Amino acid sequence: MKTLILTLASALFTLGAMAQPEMKPVGGTGPMIALDKEVHDYGTIPQGANGECVFTVTNTGDQPLIISQCQGSCGCTVPQCETAPIKPGTTSKITVKYDTNRLGPINKTVTINSNATNAPTKLVTIKGNVDGPAAAPAGPVELSPMKP
Repeated sequence: MKTLILTLASALFTLGAMAQPEMKPVGGTGPMIALDKEVHDYGTIPQGANGECVFTVTNTGDQPLIISQCQGSCGCTVPQCETAPIKPGTTSKITVKYDTNRLGPINKTVTINSNATNAPTKLVTIKGNVDGPAAAPAGPVELSPMKP
C-alpha cells in the first residue's frame, strides 16, 4: 500500500512539475555581447610594422552593455576599450596594439569583462608572425695585403 501511495505521489509531482510555464528573465534578455571576429590574424608582418587591429563589439541585448575591463595576456599586447555604456543595437571598438619589435610567432589573447548576460568574460585572440628586417645585400669584400 505504501508503495502505491508513493508511486502515485511521485507521478503527480512529476506531472505538476512538467505543467509549470517556462520562466523567462524579468525585464528581457539584458545586455548581450557580440563580436565581429574572435581571432585577428596578422599573417607574416615585418619587424616594426603597424601592430594595430580592431574588434567591433555590438550590444545585441535590450539593456546597456558596459565593458568594465580589457586586458592583454602580456605587456606586448595593449588593448583600449570604451567604458561608456553601449546602447542596445549599437557598436563600439576595441583597439589592440601588438609590439612588433618582438620577433617570432604571435599568439596572444585579450580578455574582455562586461555585464553581458550571454558572456560576461570574452576572449579574443591575435596571431601571426613577426619577421626580422631584410638582410642588407652583401657588397664586395676588400682584403688588405698581408705584411711579411
